[in-house]
Parts: sequence; structure tokens; C-alpha cells
Amino acid sequence: MDTLKLMCTRLVLVALLMVCSSNINHVDCQLTTNFYATTCPNVLTVVRKEVFRALRNEIRMAASLLRLHFHDCFVDGCDASILLDGSNGEKFAAPNLNSARGFDVVDTIKTAVENACSGVVSCADILAIAARDAVLLSGGPTWQVLLGRRDGLAANQTGANNLPSPFESIDQIVQKFTAVGLGVKEVVSLSGAHTIGLARCALFSNRLFNFSGTGSPDPTLDASMASNLQSLCPTSGDGNTTTALDVNSTNLFDNHYFNNLLNNKGLLSSDQGLFSSTTSSAASTTKSLVQSYSQNGSLFFGDFVSSMISMGNISPLTGSNGEVRKNCRVVN
Repeated sequence: MDTLKLMCTRLVLVALLMVCSSNINHVDCQLTTNFYATTCPNVLTVVRKEVFRALRNEIRMAASLLRLHFHDCFVDGCDASILLDGSNGEKFAAPNLNSARGFDVVDTIKTAVENACSGVVSCADILAIAARDAVLLSGGPTWQVLLGRRDGLAANQTGANNLPSPFESIDQIVQKFTAVGLGVKEVVSLSGAHTIGLARCALFSNRLFNFSGTGSPDPTLDASMASNLQSLCPTSGDGNTTTALDVNSTNLFDNHYFNNLLNNKGLLSSDQGLFSSTTSSAASTTKSLVQSYSQNGSLFFGDFVSSMISMGNISPLTGSNGEVRKNCRVVN
């Protein structure tokens, strides 16, 4: 009987850990799927409606909202610090400047939520819900978003300047994921978010003409694609012209991105490196996951969902920490 009780106790503990977070360092049972059940019961409907309107106006906004959540969580946790204005704000860090977008859409969502229930729902939770809805409305999977985050009181531009970069090696990116409690599977599955959205020439032009000082394009970039991109992004350009991250499946959230990698059609160096890197210590794992996701969209969707939930659990502010901003751009 004692053995049975012990087994039951262990099962309950495992279940609690799985509900709270897949990363034991960031377990926080104050985040729940029904956090606003009584204080703002219609919040999910309100946010979904505004995200739908935003995507109907500009389909690219799906990728932009998803990226805001990612870039927020990787800097001091999911605290909506990326939304704060000010010259020292995260939105003006190099990885976000002229790149992160959707701030006006978040303002619109926040206004609608405030009209429904003033001073209740945090900007951090709005980002998490909007990211989920952006994926779903683009044809991707859905999930129950854990809620209860509060908003940070300060931005961290220095931290934002250290976000994972498309110019870094896979090992460097893995290290940055590891630093926030995520692993190689999260690196690959969350990279799959590049199945939607656009990228500026400045983020991949280093692959087009004189890759690593060779005088030639990146050998892991399909020759025909390289030629097209050279025309789109001439050396005389300003680097702000955009093109699809996922060739031939720009706006649909699916596993086509991984098929591109098998054919040397990953746009960013960090994309193609998941399949083609020969120097990364994680190369065998990332390549295997790319192959598996390219063959099995359901597997990708499942791993993407679990990775988004884990990412959303990075160091949330809860309880009396932080605040619920009335305006996402400034502290109260």
C-alpha cells in the first residue's frame, strides 16, 4: 500500500510539473489557463477578434505578432518589456530596430481589452494570446495559453542586443536557448515559425555575393534561389527590401519551411544551418528533426506547441511582482 501511495504521489508531481512548464527552472504554477475566468471572461474572444482584423488588413502581421512574443520572452522573460517606449527601449536594439513591428496592433488589442475589463489583463498575456491566435489564423495549431503574467517595469536594451541572430552559428543559438531553459528541439521547432513572414535583405545578403570572403554565394544556398535574391538585393541596395522566409508557402503556417531546408532553400543562414551545418555539435540532432518535421506536419505542430508553451513560461512575473500596465508603451 505504501508503495502504491508513493507511486501515486510521484505521478501527481509529474503531472503538476508538466502543466506548469516543461522546464523545471521556470515552473510557475501561478500561470493557469483560466486565470481571467472571473475577472475578464471574454478576453480570449476580444483578442482573437482584433488579431483577425489585423491579419485581414495585413497577413504579414501574423508573423510580426508571433515574433514580438519570441523577442519579448528571450529578454528577462515574458514581461512585455519589448513594448516599452524610450530611447533605451528594447524595440530600438539592433535585432528589433526597423524589424520588430506590430506595436500599433498591440495598442489596438490592449484598448479593446481595457474596454472589456479595465486594469486586469497584462500586456505580457496579450502578447502570448495574440501569438497563439496569429498561428491558428494562419492555418497552424492551437493550444491553451497559460496566463497570469504581469508586466515588467523596465526594458533591457542590452539584453535585446543579445537575442539569437541569423548570423550566428547553430551552436551559438543553442547556447542562447539553453541559457533561458530551452533545448535543441525548441531551437528547431520554433525556427519553424519562419514558415510565415518576410525577412529584409540585410539579414541574408551576406550569403549572396562574397560569403565568408570566398567571392561566391553561400554553397548551401540553392543556385537558382541565390541568383533571384542577388537581383532582389543588389550590393547597392539599402537592405530593407523584403522577401518570403518560406518560399512558395509565405502565409500558410505549415511544415513546408523544413522541405525548403532539405533543398537548400532556407533563406537565413541560421535556417539552412539546421540541416546543412557540419560544424555544430548539435548538427546530427537538428538535421534529424528537420527531416522528421518535413515528413510529418503533425509532429512539427505538436513540438511547436510544446515549445511555445515552454517559451511562454520563461521567468514570468506573477503575484505582486511587476504590474498590469494600462498602456503597454509606458509603466503606470
